[in-house]
Amino acid sequence: MLSKTQNKYIRSLTQHKFRREFSAFTAEGDKIAKEWLLSDATIQHVVALENWAIENESLINAHPKATLHIVKESELAALSALQTPNQVLLVVSIPETTELPVAEWCIVLDAIQDPGNMGTIIRIADWFGIGHIICSHECVDVYNPKVIQAAMGSHLRVQLHITNLETFLSETKLPVLVAALNGDNLYNMQKPEAAALVIGNESKGVSEVIMDIATHKITIPRRGGAESLNAAISAGIICSHLLPA
Repeated sequence: MLSKTQNKYIRSLTQHKFRREFSAFTAEGDKIAKEWLLSDATIQHVVALENWAIENESLINAHPKATLHIVKESELAALSALQTPNQVLLVVSIPETTELPVAEWCIVLDAIQDPGNMGTIIRIADWFGIGHIICSHECVDVYNPKVIQAAMGSHLRVQLHITNLETFLSETKLPVLVAALNGDNLYNMQKPEAAALVIGNESKGVSEVIMDIATHKITIPRRGGAESLNAAISAGIICSHLLPA
């Protein structure tokens, strides 16, 4: 059973300011919870329906510092950030930030606002073995509950950084590839061994200050009449073509 203090704490994590203050976030649902419990992440609380807790006792016991709370469906629903709560909710500590990448592929996100796009891009990075995503301060919070859902556990394998993009891109020795509508044909360029791939805001694209830093502006050639491509789809297409098989 949850105390009033624990209940208030978990509810607060639906808001960015409290996730930042407490350096923690929530991960919900059977599949996602199992993936986090199988990892070496620091799990603070496991809030679960009784049947789920019994079926997954060994996973829970692998995290002896985690506090288990057996709750009713109504209690879980009151805590959940999802429209349809799903058996279990974890409170997980946000991992410490690692060093920024120096000589390997990374994805750089300039003011990505949609949680679904952010989560999907994290999942794309994981799929292609890209170990780092660098986000501007204007991006949606990478630990937003909707981002956690869309990434489907890929937070565990991709290092996430929030920093000043102008500083990072000005100082990096990596080629800076910027996705732009007026860039060179993606399919005609030579594949670099490593690069920083910049994906811009869903409506405004990449900011001018970042565009000016680009060593290459690249575009996915358009054959039809669509005005633009979704940010996550663009990232997936570019990664599929440029990264080594």
